Amino acid sequence: MSTLSIAQRTPVNFYVPVSAAAGAFAGLLVGTSQGSTIIGVLAGAVILAVLAFGATTLLAERPARWGILAAFGLAGLLIGALPGLIVGLMFGWFFGWFIFWLFEGRYRVGLPPYLTMGQVLWHYTFRVICGAIFVFLITPILVVLPLSFNAQDFFTFTPEMLAFDPAGYSLKHYRDFLTNDAWQDALRNSLLIAPMATLLSVSFGTLAAIGLSQPHVPFQRVIMAVLISPMIVPLIISAAGMYFFYSRIGLQGTYMGVVLAHAALGIPFVIITVTATLVGFDQSLTRAAANMGANPVTTFFRVQMPLILPGVISGGLFAFITSFDEVVVVLFVGSAGQKTLPWQMFTGLREQISPTILAVATILVVISIGLLTVVELLRRRSERLRGMSPG
Repeated sequence: MSTLSIAQRTPVNFYVPVSAAAGAFAGLLVGTSQGSTIIGVLAGAVILAVLAFGATTLLAERPARWGILAAFGLAGLLIGALPGLIVGLMFGWFFGWFIFWLFEGRYRVGLPPYLTMGQVLWHYTFRVICGAIFVFLITPILVVLPLSFNAQDFFTFTPEMLAFDPAGYSLKHYRDFLTNDAWQDALRNSLLIAPMATLLSVSFGTLAAIGLSQPHVPFQRVIMAVLISPMIVPLIISAAGMYFFYSRIGLQGTYMGVVLAHAALGIPFVIITVTATLVGFDQSLTRAAANMGANPVTTFFRVQMPLILPGVISGGLFAFITSFDEVVVVLFVGSAGQKTLPWQMFTGLREQISPTILAVATILVVISIGLLTVVELLRRRSERLRGMSPG
């Protein structure tokens, strides 16, 4: 049995109801998939309450957890064959750990000892809510990824895919993306427009952020509000305004027009990230460089830029992602010659249901995740340079 004393264990009127609540949530998911939501919630609550009380009362932790794992795996196999078995084993492993995590009081490790049961419950409830929101946001992406390997021209999981039959999976949609002229032209346009727009965004955004960081600049708040307005104003309004403006000056339907439009959307991200970096910048360094005879350009590249570089790169990555993924503005200010990947995806959804969209979406997701990972690493580096904790 456990090495903890009886006095240290959690009261039964706490861990059993909490386990029942967790079981009700799992039952909600399973019941919804089986078409009986209420029955799933009630059954999940009852099963977990009984398991929590029986496992902690009658068995030691290790055999109890193995028994829960086997029971959930068998139930999943009966309900959903092989996929159900995998899901059931996942549920069984989690609930076996969760029940004894509550029962043994391990949930209090790392928490102040004076917290009441209600405060502890809210501490973890808040994290569960945040996790549920994260799952709600990330689930559509997780659905798209396996669908991109569908061997059929469907936007749904085929019986072969659900049965994990290798015949149900294929790279045909990725091959179509790499060999189709329309998709390759769209990719070429995206790779041409996004870097140019990013370069303009970084150049103008960095200069604007440095200028607005000077205390003698008048109307700083007003200027900042105007510069970051593309992030606030609905994109359709910005796109319509650009369309009418570019039509009058001859930029409508040109590469330069699309690049300038995307640069205008990326500049706010650069301004915000560089401004955040400049908050911890020691202005006495620039004055010291000037006293030693350095001109403003030399001071900027030799003193300021190395310290604010993480913010500049982060802003540039955000500007690149914004340009690479943007579709509304390019529909207004571009023409068929500037059709980008998002535009091609939109066309594929509107005119023909092309499963290649799933492969392209997966590639864009992987690229975005990679870029955001770089942004996070740069953020941590910037905080270390300023003597802050990366946490």
